[in-house]
Amino acid sequence: MHHSRTQAPTANELAASPFVVHALNLAWLQSQPDDPNFRHEEGGWIYLNLNTGEMTTLRATRGGQTSVNLSHPPHLTGAVVVGKFHTHPNPSWEGWEPGPSASDDIVNERDGVPDLIRADDGIYFSGPERRRGGLWGEPGFPT
Repeated sequence: MHHSRTQAPTANELAASPFVVHALNLAWLQSQPDDPNFRHEEGGWIYLNLNTGEMTTLRATRGGQTSVNLSHPPHLTGAVVVGKFHTHPNPSWEGWEPGPSASDDIVNERDGVPDLIRADDGIYFSGPERRRGGLWGEPGFPT
């Protein structure tokens, strides 16, 4: 079946997808938010298959306490990156900022896809509302 989606999903559509929510929740658990010695950021990329319309995710290498590198999404044949996600496992009640950092905002604007950030008090968005330039262009981040 050919999928006729013409626009990339918005950040809100991604956050409403049970598939994406599952990936975010798994990354959250694996980021060990309850362990002050081992908590770290986890993250990955959200892809849309241009033929089937199915979404899939790939995970990045685990990050450090306050960062994870999402700058180099692997290429998936027939798919484009429509979003990315990462965790902020440091507790807001200790004074950590649960939402996007200034560097998150800069990187996400550069990369041109929405970033869903899972923190202890919910999900935050950073970057554009949807993939810049639609579903065309480079298979990784839009140019």
